[in-house]
Amino acid sequence: MPWAIGAIGYRHSGERHSPLPNDYDLLIIAVCNDLEDDVRIEHFINRDVRYQLLQVGKSYLLRSLVSGDHSDILQCFLQGDVIWDIEGELTAFRDELIQFQGEVRSRRRFKEYSRLLRMFTEAKHYEQAKDFMDAYYCVMQALKHYANIELIEQGILPESVTWEQMLSLNPVVYKLFHELTDSKETLSQRIELLLLTSEFSIVSKMEDCCAPLLRVMECRKDTWSVHDLSQFDQLKHVKEDLPLVLSKLVHHSLIKEVSLAAVNGYGEGREIRYKA
Repeated sequence: MPWAIGAIGYRHSGERHSPLPNDYDLLIIAVCNDLEDDVRIEHFINRDVRYQLLQVGKSYLLRSLVSGDHSDILQCFLQGDVIWDIEGELTAFRDELIQFQGEVRSRRRFKEYSRLLRMFTEAKHYEQAKDFMDAYYCVMQALKHYANIELIEQGILPESVTWEQMLSLNPVVYKLFHELTDSKETLSQRIELLLLTSEFSIVSKMEDCCAPLLRVMECRKDTWSVHDLSQFDQLKHVKEDLPLVLSKLVHHSLIKEVSLAAVNGYGEGREIRYKA
């Protein structure tokens, strides 16, 4: 693989939380500077050893860190052993991801916040419809994203932490998890309590967590459409949730909503745009 900068090997540890599928003994991740496909997968067997070979681009791993997607592959990459490395480029790149600093960390926190907001909104909808099982699921997911935000603010990559570890890392969040899953209150009462807590967290963390979006909006004095904002590389990982986030920012007076005469044949309607 002449285009690869190096490779990481991750061997199945037999642990309960191992990210490697149980059918394979070894995962080899060959990292490339540029790869047209997101990931190429091949399966091999060498004597009794079954292993997967994954060819991935550096951009794929960076996007996974920011979005929280493909966490199993990312965890193997961060925890595995360096098999070979061309001029130290692979080690330097992995160290950069492990440090989890700067813009990467800020963008990942924004992603977790947008997911928290989405799950909170869906949970309220289900609660009002008295569909408590779906509301419970959404509240659990919202709590997970809230926990991830707290970890990110400590400089900890969320994928590496279980709920058991949260007890020492953040007892307040763990207590909320315990009250949701192991309380003597009724299901509806537990959901109501967590929704109230989530609402407070959403408001208190809004400005800091939405900093990547606010920075983009402040880079020009003109107004923005949702489409304009969704085209920025810094915001593509939250594209689906941008309308909801913008609505909440307007509601809490962190940005302004402006209506302009519509163009391109939209009739008498007025376009809603946004301004920092």
